[in-house]
Amino acid sequence: MSTQVNESRTTAEAGGFFREILSLLKVNVREYGMYIALFVIMLIFSILTDGLFMSSRNISNLLDATGYIAVLAVGMTLVIVIRHIDLSVGYAAGFMGAIAAILLTQYGLPVYLTIPIILLIGLAAGLVNGFLVASVGIPAFVATLAGMLIFRGALLQVTEKTGTINVRDEYFNAIGNGYIPAIAKIGGLNLSSLLLGAIAIVLYILSQIRNRRNKLKYNFQVVSTGIFVLQLVFVSALIAYITWILAGYNGISWTVVIMLLVVIVYHFLTTKTVLGRHIYAVGSNPEAAHLSGINVKKITYVVFGSMGMLSALSGILFTSRLQSASPTAGMLFELDAIAAAYVGGVSAAGGVGKVTGSIIGAIVMASLSSGMNLLGVGVSYQYMIRGGVLALAVIFDVMTRKKRA
Repeated sequence: MSTQVNESRTTAEAGGFFREILSLLKVNVREYGMYIALFVIMLIFSILTDGLFMSSRNISNLLDATGYIAVLAVGMTLVIVIRHIDLSVGYAAGFMGAIAAILLTQYGLPVYLTIPIILLIGLAAGLVNGFLVASVGIPAFVATLAGMLIFRGALLQVTEKTGTINVRDEYFNAIGNGYIPAIAKIGGLNLSSLLLGAIAIVLYILSQIRNRRNKLKYNFQVVSTGIFVLQLVFVSALIAYITWILAGYNGISWTVVIMLLVVIVYHFLTTKTVLGRHIYAVGSNPEAAHLSGINVKKITYVVFGSMGMLSALSGILFTSRLQSASPTAGMLFELDAIAAAYVGGVSAAGGVGKVTGSIIGAIVMASLSSGMNLLGVGVSYQYMIRGGVLALAVIFDVMTRKKRA
């Protein structure tokens, strides 16, 4: 009799556990949907390419190729969150990458001076957009479209005489092509990358435990212990697997390090600071934010200034990766960044979106391109499929907002 009672209790507990998982997925469908989509995409391409898609070389190249778009997507997420758009970021990145190449090759400036100068130029360009939108009152679409044309012309102007500007500075080129030095090799795996992965797992677990304790301390609702442990195990295993894949090639690249640093800084900024809360408040309801004492103009300046600086960083990453600056640099970057932000869960209505989601969105779009290239899918079909994915992401956003309403 007691055995039957125990079995019934175990069955009930298991049923409750799975119901909690389903409820969690339903409530957080916007956040978890993109992770599920990324997993499905990688699984399908891995099967269709007989494992080639998940090879160390391909994953490493995929993440490196994602870097400059992912950086733009982080900034674009905040711009869309406050209900604006920035179409100038693509050619702004191309132009500032060209200026970096000119400073390095023609003026002989060292890398440690060139990079801060380019970032400051990007910040200034972003603040100009912020001024036009916040103070002059020009719609962001028009103001940044004008900026796109100006940067396009400026890029053509600075590359008119020489065409492609080749960069031979090894330190600059290492930003886009270099890897963290290996302490040693263990079974063909990069020890430095393995150690960084282990540190990332420990930091993740400690931060999640601390957040859970803080929520319990103030009587906030948290998931059950079983779900919490499952989440820790799943994410830790994912970090370990990616680290293992990268360690099997050349290790973790400097591009990935920079991309992760940008995500960490902006994630902290948007989730742990007053400025971050003000950004989302402005996006949710600008009029209410203004009446509550938030300086909406200041927030607009900050977001567009940040976008300009990230455009400069994107230009540095792209120029460094190609080891050159060309007249076509930056073409369609803005569309890729916007697509990554929407696929990553940002809402077209504003006020909703995470920088971590924008990175996943960028990886999703890059995975589609990489997988279709491995399968030999034509470029025309690639554009149509990626456009379809973007349309589905926006439809998903509209449908989830209707359900919440």
